[in-house]
Amino acid sequence: MKQIPILGVAGWSGSGKTTLIEALLPELRRRGLRTAVIKHDGHDFAIDQQGKDSWRFTQAGAEVTALFSDTQAVIWENRPLRPAEVAGRITGVDLILVEGCKDADWPKLLVCGDGAEKRPAGLRECAAVVTDSPVCGQPCFSRSDIAGLADFICSGRWRTDGKQVWPVFRESTKESGDTPLPIADNA
Repeated sequence: MKQIPILGVAGWSGSGKTTLIEALLPELRRRGLRTAVIKHDGHDFAIDQQGKDSWRFTQAGAEVTALFSDTQAVIWENRPLRPAEVAGRITGVDLILVEGCKDADWPKLLVCGDGAEKRPAGLRECAAVVTDSPVCGQPCFSRSDIAGLADFICSGRWRTDGKQVWPVFRESTKESGDTPLPIADNA
């Protein structure tokens, strides 16, 4: 099974991580990339509604509860998982973006808010910096350079294995509806 590339998006609270991901998703989709997003929540959260059948199953002791319809599905696990375990459960996409999890061992974009911010403690594997202030020593992108950042992500230059994330499209792809030609696998 091919391993899906994972790129973290890290930074201080309020630095613009969610806003950046929100801007990147349509650009990556425009390029044909199927992208998943994982968000780390430092607090407990509720996904279900009290009294609904799925909530009742969880309350009765189900370790995993799933709910699906004709248009969407959710599977939630009522037990702690490590970030890599969560990512490992995702299939059918070309890229996983992870907001948070600054200590994880995958490459990350460091998002810096307005003004000089110090690097978050524990941040490893910094692949690039997204900021409106100049930064030395790393590839650097302005917050408004979404296309340039998408180019960087698609190029795979941030990957430790050096492989591209998404293949280059044939010139005629848009007109013919052809699928992209793979030029590198994501193994």
